[in-house]
Amino acid sequence: MIRQNIDILISGGGVAGLCAASAFGCAGFSVLCVDPTPPVTARDAAGADLRSTAFLMPSVQLFRDIGLWDRLSPHAAALQIMRIVDAGGAPGEVRLTRDFNATDLSENPFGYNLPNWLLRREMLAHLADLDNVTFLPGVALTALITRETEGLVTLSDSTQWRARLVIGADGRNSAVRQALGIEVKTTRYGQKALAFATTHPIPHDNVSTEVHRSGGPFTMVPLPDHNGLPASAVVWMDKSAEITRLAALPAPEFDAEMSIRACHILGPMTRSSALTVWPIISQTAARLSGQRSVLMAEAAHVMPPIGAQGLNMSLADLATLRDLALADPANLGAAPMLDAYHDSRHRDIALRVAGIDALNRASMMGAPVLRDLRAAGLSALHSVSPLRKVLMKTGLGLR
Repeated sequence: MIRQNIDILISGGGVAGLCAASAFGCAGFSVLCVDPTPPVTARDAAGADLRSTAFLMPSVQLFRDIGLWDRLSPHAAALQIMRIVDAGGAPGEVRLTRDFNATDLSENPFGYNLPNWLLRREMLAHLADLDNVTFLPGVALTALITRETEGLVTLSDSTQWRARLVIGADGRNSAVRQALGIEVKTTRYGQKALAFATTHPIPHDNVSTEVHRSGGPFTMVPLPDHNGLPASAVVWMDKSAEITRLAALPAPEFDAEMSIRACHILGPMTRSSALTVWPIISQTAARLSGQRSVLMAEAAHVMPPIGAQGLNMSLADLATLRDLALADPANLGAAPMLDAYHDSRHRDIALRVAGIDALNRASMMGAPVLRDLRAAGLSALHSVSPLRKVLMKTGLGLR
């Protein structure tokens, strides 16, 4: 069978994979991106990803660099304040509130929030304008063999390809990672998350709020208004059995429990989308590169959705990989480039996964004395201005 040549083959057409296709396409490389599941690009369509992503400013800058931001910015909600609320007392009761304001660092907001289904829609529209990028939905990577000079890929449509670089952006069960034999370390928390959108009578004022109580955080992230009402994206984490119970509630009962869990911060909340349920794990790959191949995004790292770290770390992977490719295009996919990618990203990933693991465990605390310790620790971290700024910069991925 004839093998076709390509500079970069990307396995995975989620947000990270599509962004990678845009980045390398804009850099002048020939790119083929495949995904076994066609992306859902309408909010109310079956299978839509109803989560949202808070893109911090380094990620927004990457979008600007690769020509995506002009498409995304009209749909984005600014994140000016990140608010942490401790609700470790009676249900619906706020014990402690601490605000982290972007003005402490610069005149820019922390970032912008966008729905995941809309990201896919706009990224696909952008790819359609790039003649050197091909996206094949409904096509999967089925085999990968690597050599010193190329990766040999077989796809589910029976075509075969020679790629100078193969990128695994194909999720926590990555086919590329499995083909390379790279092991992962997985931590399971016994938690799940509900993801959905809501409307509410009180404007969010561009404040992203995490409400911490036993079981896991309840996070409300600003969205543009929906049907004339203020709107937020919600990620509600709790023990698996509790999430199963909540997902089965009739809508009025669900809305009532949701409003209590949110401590009525935004008033009576009304769910405005279907529910999706996600298992909560931490996972890190032992290595981020193999011969003629790399892992990025959830193929390389997975963590609980706390602190807007997940997809922003994925785009940090991409920015590093793109910069290395542009520094020496002739040696795209060669061992020195891939070793440099692993060395640059692996330590940062390990530290951030460990930090989010600690925050999640703190949020899960159920015993009153442990909840008191959590509140005291939050207050102490916020009260020291230099420490607060260091923590904010670290969370944003700034130096």
